[in-house]
Amino acid sequence: MAFYSSGVEYGIHCLVNMVDEDGEPREMSVREAANLQGVPYDYLGKIFTKFSKAGLVESSEGRTGGYKLAKSPAEISVLDIAIAIDGEKSIFDCKEIRQRMNIFTDDVPQWACEGMCGIHAVMRKAQNQMQKVLAEQSILMLSKQMYVKAHATYAVEIKDWIGANRSPENKA
Repeated sequence: MAFYSSGVEYGIHCLVNMVDEDGEPREMSVREAANLQGVPYDYLGKIFTKFSKAGLVESSEGRTGGYKLAKSPAEISVLDIAIAIDGEKSIFDCKEIRQRMNIFTDDVPQWACEGMCGIHAVMRKAQNQMQKVLAEQSILMLSKQMYVKAHATYAVEIKDWIGANRSPENKA
């Protein structure tokens, strides 16, 4: 089972695709993003609503409106995206088993209750490290990695595709 929902993956791809080969943001409608990625429009609409509430995107008006990044691509981290879509998550829910062991009668010894459970401490440390890594990765970094990896004409192809799909009937 995945820790983060598929919406986080869709959302990261959306925002990465809203950055061009020069690291500059570009506008995109939900319909364009859904068509580009081959994901359900309604589902992506809910993701963009969450992005808007989190201050990651803002709607743009006009004939070619849609959404634009509300911050610089360097300022939007993967952690920002994950939290905007899935909310704050904990990888571990400590049940304090150490205090409920059957070897203890009604009186749980003081030592069993002192401080944080060692297992909980390890899991909290792992979560902190994961969040640190996600916070260090911006959509600008991911976009640059994508363009370096892509074939030479990819930047032109995606720009042409977006241009061809920027018609009023494709907006949402």
